Parts: sequence; structure tokens; C-alpha cells
Amino acid sequence: MASDREKKGDDRSSGGKRGFASMDQDKQREIASKGGKAAHEKGTAHEFDSEEAREAGSKGGKAAHEKGTAHEFDSDEARRAGSKGGKAAHEKGTAHQFDSEEAREAGRKGGESRGSGSSEDKSSHSSKGGTSGQHAKAGSQSHKHK
Repeated sequence: MASDREKKGDDRSSGGKRGFASMDQDKQREIASKGGKAAHEKGTAHEFDSEEAREAGSKGGKAAHEKGTAHEFDSDEARRAGSKGGKAAHEKGTAHQFDSEEAREAGRKGGESRGSGSSEDKSSHSSKGGTSGQHAKAGSQSHKHK
């Protein structure tokens, strides 16, 4: 004889979704958002410290990359995002203050990454940036006014 579950068409054993899980993602987000807002109003919401937030963000980023849904920044977007982060850190007073040795090392590493490639490519870049042709042009222009 069939059980009550079988009669009602309960499909949990076959992987069917019920209740909250069966709702579309927008509806789930809306309900979860209301719960989060209520918890903050009551003062029972979890407050992440910076380490927990960093760890959670890292997990989310890794999951998005594995699923192929992560946003890929172009160089201009990355530059703007970094600039915003740097400005915010300076406003909060949490920005790292480089000493002269750290600044020199960071500049050296940046120069290496700009000039990476074959040894022929590296010879066309000076430590000031730009190609040797650009430097020659700038040098000849600066001599015109003497």
C-alpha cells in the first residue's frame, strides 16, 4: 500500500525542490534581505571583522571563478577600482605609508612587470618608462629650444 508521501507526490527523494528552495532567486534574495534588515534592527545580526570579510569575499570570488561567472576587469576598470580603494583607505586613515625603501622596491617591481617579455623588449624600455624611441623623440624635442 502506498504511503502518504507517495500519494501526495512528495518528490524530495528524487531531488525536487520544495519551499524556499523552489522559489526563483530574486524572491529568495528579497526574503533574505528582509531577514537581514530585521536582524540589524534587532541588533542580532553578525558583524564581520575585516579578516572574516576578507575570507568570505575570497570564498565568493573563488566560487565565481570556478563557475565562470566572475567579472573580468579590463585595465581601466582595475585602475579605477584601485584608485577608489586607495582614496577610501587614505580618508579612513588605514592606508599603508611606504618608507623610502618600500617605495623603491615597489617601483622596481612595477618597472619589471611593465617591461616583461623577451630580453629584446626589455632593452627598449628605460627605468623611467616608455620605449627608447619615445625617449629619443622627447630628447630631440627638448634640445630644439636651446
